[in-house]
Order: sequence, then C-alpha cells, then structure tokens
Amino acid sequence: MHQYRLSRLFIAVGLSLATSSALASPQSFMSSRSFAMGGTGVAIAHPASATSANPAMMAADQHDWADDFGLTLPSVNVRVADEEETIDQIDDIQDSIDGLESAISFNNSTETKKQAGQLREQLAGFDRDTVRGNLGLGFAVAVPGKTISMGVFTNGNLTATARGEYDESDDAILADIEDGTVTSLPGGTLTLNSRGKVLASAVIEAGISFAHALELSNGESLQLGFSPKYVKLQTFQYTETVSGFDDNDFDSDESQTEKSGFNLDIGAAYAFGDEKQWNAGILVKNLIPMKLDSAASRADLGEEVRTLKLNPMATVGIAHKSDYHVVTAEVDLTKKEAFGFEDDTQWLALGAEFDAFRYAQLRAGVRYNLASNNDNDGIAEETQFTAGLGVNLLGVRFDLGALFSDADIGASLELGTAF
Repeated sequence: MHQYRLSRLFIAVGLSLATSSALASPQSFMSSRSFAMGGTGVAIAHPASATSANPAMMAADQHDWADDFGLTLPSVNVRVADEEETIDQIDDIQDSIDGLESAISFNNSTETKKQAGQLREQLAGFDRDTVRGNLGLGFAVAVPGKTISMGVFTNGNLTATARGEYDESDDAILADIEDGTVTSLPGGTLTLNSRGKVLASAVIEAGISFAHALELSNGESLQLGFSPKYVKLQTFQYTETVSGFDDNDFDSDESQTEKSGFNLDIGAAYAFGDEKQWNAGILVKNLIPMKLDSAASRADLGEEVRTLKLNPMATVGIAHKSDYHVVTAEVDLTKKEAFGFEDDTQWLALGAEFDAFRYAQLRAGVRYNLASNNDNDGIAEETQFTAGLGVNLLGVRFDLGALFSDADIGASLELGTAF
C-alpha cells in the first residue's frame, strides 16, 4: 500500500482540532430545541438555553414547569456538507495511486496506462471540491428569580472545511505515463503536487448570565439581560501535497494560532398582548470585536494568511405563544463573515412548536440565507429545513433535532431538566 495516504491528512487534522479546540467555533451555539426550530431562540428560549440564545429570556414568563430551574447536560449538534462526496473521492484517488505504482513496478504497460488515465481524471474532478463539518457542544444551568435570574454556561461549535487542489504539473506527468512516454518512477514512488487544504476556526466561550424583569405601567413587562464571558479563538490551516503527507511527521503546532479575551452579550425581551401572548426579543452577541490571523507556514503551496473575525452580531425576533404552541420568526441584522471555504451567513428564520401537555413537543423550522455569496466558491449556505421532537418523562427532558438542505445534513441531541 502507498506510504502516504491522503485520508490520513484529514484524520490527523480532525484529531488535532478535537483535542486542541475544545469543540468550538465562530458559529453561534444553539440548543437542540433551537436547532429543530430553524435556529430560532431570541424570543422563545427557555431558561437554560437563554444563556446562549438571549440572556433576557431567563427572566421572561415561562411555563410553570420551567420557571424555577433549568439544566442542559449536555447539548450536542452536528452538521456535514459534502456535495461532491469528497471523502469518497479521496479514498478512490489513493487506491488509484497504489494501483498505478503497482502496475509500473510489475512492468504492466496496459494497466499502467489505464491507471494513469483514471488517476488523471479523478484528480481533475477532485479540484476545488469541498467538504465541511460542524460540531457543537454546550452545557448550561439557569436559576430564574423574581428579582435576579442567573445562569452559568459554556458552549461552542467547531467548523472545519477541506478541499482538494489539482496541480497542472501532475496533469503533464500523468499524461506522459498514459501515452507511454514515461515507463518508470524514481524510487518506485509517484510524486504528485496536487494537495489537500484544511481550514478550521474555533471559539470556546464560558460565562455567567444575569437577567431582570421590569413591570411597566401598562401591565406589560420588559426583560433585560447580559452575559459577561471569556472567549478563546483558534484557527487551524494545513496544506500538504497528496504524496508529501506523512502522519508521523505531522505537527499541529505549526498550523494553528490562538487568542483569548473577555467579551459581552446583551439582550432584551418585551412581553405584550392581553395575555402576554406576544414576545419580542433582541440579542447582540460579542460587543467587543475580536480577530485572529491564521498561520501560513506553507506559502510554497499557496497558503495565505486568513483572518478570523468575531464581530458584534445583532438578531431580532418575535413570537406568539400559548400553552399548546409557539410560532416565531427572527432575522440577523448583521452578516457573519466566513473563515473557511464556505458562504457568509445572515439568516431569516421561522420556527414552530406544538406542545402536548408538557410531555411531548413536535417542532419544525426553515431558514434562508440573506447574505450575498456570488463570489464565493465554497460550500453553499442556502435554505435549510429542520424538524425535531421533545419528550419529558419523570422530570428528564430529551430533545432530538434534524436538519437538511441541498448541501447539509445534521442532527442534534440534548438531555436536561426543568422545573
């Protein structure tokens, strides 16, 4: 078998990110309930999820079974986008490299030409194909109170993108082998300059949330909340040729950068209507702009310094609720800039939940990306559809969610309790 397998590149990078970045990313974390309702939450969050969705909602009116204590332990969500089956292509390419080297070593000219042509076609098809993965993890505790509501949280998301780049020099070498001009390889090993690129960004945050409710003169109520937090940013950029990667020599320290500091989220919620059945919310995350440049240790292979930006993000939402349903809509007022091979995002989202006497909930949602990405050639972020189910048994809450679009599939799982 070939000594340098391209799949090892992605495996090693994945392990490095999982162990060094604490499973975090610049994408905002969302609970499983939010995940299943199109990513909404600013105007509908329950106390435990309010620490990330909108801290003001900790002090908002909730069901009587969720207004004293909330615990999320843990909440996990994952998304994968692989439009061109990139991972399968990697395996096929490595098999073809092995087959070509074997045919040359046995002086099988017919098989050599066949394998060279196949590999040439595979590498050309692999050019600029991209795969992306997102992984989120969160924990939270919230204690609503009549005067002050408090919560503690830590959460985040890991986002990693990888793509292939076909080098023109490889096309010339493989063409010579295919037409019989080249019949042997130095050392019996095929050296190719086509490469794999991995870009990943990470943010882990941990903080405390506070909220307070104000009763207004007209009988309606206004909730205010804020979350001081500690934030750690990380970037990871790794590029290596198909035949040059050796997992024994892999050193993640040369490929990553990191930075940390304090930041702040603030939010407000306003309950109105004859029975306070309407709720409006606004959240501004990351009031203090932060940025971090990536490492570019392989400029010889086309690596460029990229900047991870954590800018203030504002989202507004409105919801109508009763004992048996929630319907909500929200929109991002600011655009989130992509770091890897993916689109910028600015979501317009709709979500709904139907409650069966607290014991079971059915959820659905849809969200549409308002950001313009005409010049982006990475993974497309377009319309996404979501659905989910919640079950409450003996005080234990179990939530499942699913997401799908033309590019993405995803799922979420959450355990917790509320009373």
